[in-house]
Amino acid sequence: MMKILHLYHDIMNLYGDWANVAAMKRMLEKSGKEVTVDKLSLADRASLSGYDFIFIGSGTEKNQRVVLADFKKYTDELTACIDGGKVILMTGNSFEMLGKTITDCMNKEFEGLGLFDFTVTEQNKNRRTADQIAACDFLTRPLVGFINKCSEITGAESPLFTVTMGLGNADGDRKEGVYKNNLYGTHLTGPVLIKNPHFLSFLAEKVLGRAPESDWMVHERAGYDITLRELRKRAAT
Repeated sequence: MMKILHLYHDIMNLYGDWANVAAMKRMLEKSGKEVTVDKLSLADRASLSGYDFIFIGSGTEKNQRVVLADFKKYTDELTACIDGGKVILMTGNSFEMLGKTITDCMNKEFEGLGLFDFTVTEQNKNRRTADQIAACDFLTRPLVGFINKCSEITGAESPLFTVTMGLGNADGDRKEGVYKNNLYGTHLTGPVLIKNPHFLSFLAEKVLGRAPESDWMVHERAGYDITLRELRKRAAT
């Protein structure tokens, strides 16, 4: 039996982020595993070490702050999970909580979990949105998706992606997201595992310890190919 934790499922679930959990569950089941999904939130207390895959999605800036206050109860356990190689995916603004501080548009500073050295600064003039193509060292094909944020991240020493089209962590920065061991944080939504079946396979292999069954993802791969082709056309104009 494999266990998935969808943490803050009700308050950090913009952009259909729940589908990342559904995609991972299906991948593991197609690979012969029985899978349970626990959906826990603010009033709950999870034992993070008991899960094979942990996911946190994106929320509004207001909800992020509510979750941040609660999320700190997991700091020590989360640190141990990251150091131990637990597979964790955090999308949208959820991974911003892992840094030193978040400064909102009113210049109020909130202390983060401090697991990374980066800082986050928000502004209220306009949101930054973009379709995205981003590459990384551990995948042979780039990722595609969409970003919608009002923040900039500075000081991210272990970025996840190199952006070839779209937005980086900050203006003029071609690096996006953060990672450490098997923790992956990215602003890419879409949801990211639906739009990028090769990234889903990569994470599932980390969870399983072997290559997953992926022959069933014919339509998912076709959708990815079309999206990448059209975005590349747009980038070339």
